[in-house]
Amino acid sequence: MHEVSIMEEAVRLAVDTAKAKGAGRVSGLRLRVGTLSGVVPDAMHFAFDVVCRGTIAEGAKLKIESVPATCWCTECQAEFECADWLNECPQCHGVSGDLRRGRELEIASVEMC
Repeated sequence: MHEVSIMEEAVRLAVDTAKAKGAGRVSGLRLRVGTLSGVVPDAMHFAFDVVCRGTIAEGAKLKIESVPATCWCTECQAEFECADWLNECPQCHGVSGDLRRGRELEIASVEMC
């Protein structure tokens, strides 16, 4: 379950940022997670609660923004939602492997007080 190590690093970064800004507590963390990132949001929520214990982030709220996978069709210059790495364009039916979004795994914001 690599979600635990991902959340350990995200919480460490949030705590370090809060301390560097002089905040005494992390009250929230918002992540952007692509549907093709390979992580399971439910597992991330569970891991978040565990790794926050005993830190200034204990009790913080985790918000996960899901980023849908999107491909680009070079034939018709259209962007479209896709379910995998190789997809058929719904407009021209050409095959696209140009994944533009959906692999994100990033901290969008840290709430602190």
